[in-house]
Amino acid sequence: MRLIDIGAGNMVLDQRIVAMVTPDSAPAKRIVGEAKEQGRIIDCTGGRKTKSIIITDSDHVILSYLSCEALSERLNKDNGGTK
Repeated sequence: MRLIDIGAGNMVLDQRIVAMVTPDSAPAKRIVGEAKEQGRIIDCTGGRKTKSIIITDSDHVILSYLSCEALSERLNKDNGGTK
């Protein structure tokens, strides 16, 4: 169990991540909208543009200004290259 830096000094447990998606598609936008309505959104962008959406096993939706590729590299770097 490790904490992964998702930007702006924010961390998330790697084992809690279910998916990381880009915010460009209509389904991703719908997920964010529903999470906002239900109070399940965590905005970790620090006022920057959202480049990735992290969905957790607790059904929380986390917004990050780091790209999915950058987050994936951080996960793989800390895990010996495999995830």
